[in-house]
Amino acid sequence: MSVHINNEKDKKVLGLERNIFFTGITSFLTDTTTKMIYSIMPLFLMSIGASKTEVSLIEGIAESTASVLKALSGWWSDKIGKNKPFMVIGYGFTAILSPLFSIVTSPLQVLVIRFSERVGKGIRTAPRDSLVAGSSSDSEKGKNFGFHKAMDNSGAIVGPLLAFIILSAFPGDYRKIFIFSALPAILGVLTIIFFVKEAKKSKDDLPKKITLKDFSYKYYMFLGIAFIFTLGNSTDALLLVKANDIGIKALFIPIVYLIFNSVSVIFAVPMGILSDKFDRERIIIFGYLLYSVIYLGFGRTTNKILVILLFALYGLYSAATDGVQKALVSDLIDKNKRGTGLGIYNALIGITLLPASLIAGVLYDKVNNSAPFYLGSAIALIAAILMLLFYKKFSIKKRTLPNGRQGCR
Repeated sequence: MSVHINNEKDKKVLGLERNIFFTGITSFLTDTTTKMIYSIMPLFLMSIGASKTEVSLIEGIAESTASVLKALSGWWSDKIGKNKPFMVIGYGFTAILSPLFSIVTSPLQVLVIRFSERVGKGIRTAPRDSLVAGSSSDSEKGKNFGFHKAMDNSGAIVGPLLAFIILSAFPGDYRKIFIFSALPAILGVLTIIFFVKEAKKSKDDLPKKITLKDFSYKYYMFLGIAFIFTLGNSTDALLLVKANDIGIKALFIPIVYLIFNSVSVIFAVPMGILSDKFDRERIIIFGYLLYSVIYLGFGRTTNKILVILLFALYGLYSAATDGVQKALVSDLIDKNKRGTGLGIYNALIGITLLPASLIAGVLYDKVNNSAPFYLGSAIALIAAILMLLFYKKFSIKKRTLPNGRQGCR
């Protein structure tokens, strides 16, 4: 069985382990902050002189360069057997830095703050995911990662909605949004400090040494497929830019982003539960294929109604992949090395975002506003085929997980 907080299974909130619930609350509050900012950042950048390539590149650089820390913080948390300090520091970065966007005057200044804020994400992500996995029973891991994804995206609903309300009250004044964005993130940090408990491990459970050889062939095979898929999965900022290009007014861009996140919230937990009952790979294959269709649609359409529908479907894709992929990675690694294994996975995804976003941004600027979406669609289809081959090679109804447990998936 996985490690439970203080070995007290009866301490639950709304049927969830306390750590799962309050970590979800923290993610909800922090995502409220980050998505208040993210939903209008592409338009704000263009208002201070950034090109579409620069919009894409800023996001790619910030995510990818800070992502190296995801592997490092995961390894470090495994070595010392603690997750909470990394979470407090990482979420604290977002709370402190987010309102500083209100004083920038150039795209370079945005990049510096955005990169620094993403350093915080790099510090917190793998230890947080390790805590979620360590607070979950094997039969509920997909559900719990799904709940965490749902709370993430609930914040991503509230954030754009708050941005819309603020823009309605102060038309065109993006800086007001940045100022107000600090409050939810501060509440998120306080939630960790007072309500999240450390998933303590005995000294015998701490790994003496962690090397790349400690992870299985299956783990690296899946990382390879995730890498290929991510090459076609550039920053969502270009989706918002495309919606604006088609004719959706700047005021309503946060609402479009809200639709995407609403659908993701609705389906994240059901998709996680399905992955617990059936093979996770099936859900991921479905998500990749759906992504391919969605990006093909973004490439072809000039219809505003269809764009809104595509954003809704994009939420379903997100629900079918984000949390489920983390649950699959957790299945493929030893429980006392989850921080490292999840850190490597998160770092790979983040680092790959840089070339993906650079390629997409250049195609958008230099070719046309459909080219990056056609490329993303084709790459996702290739990844889906590779995932199907992976599934056929390794799928068995009862699989032995790395720590010797039998997994019914």
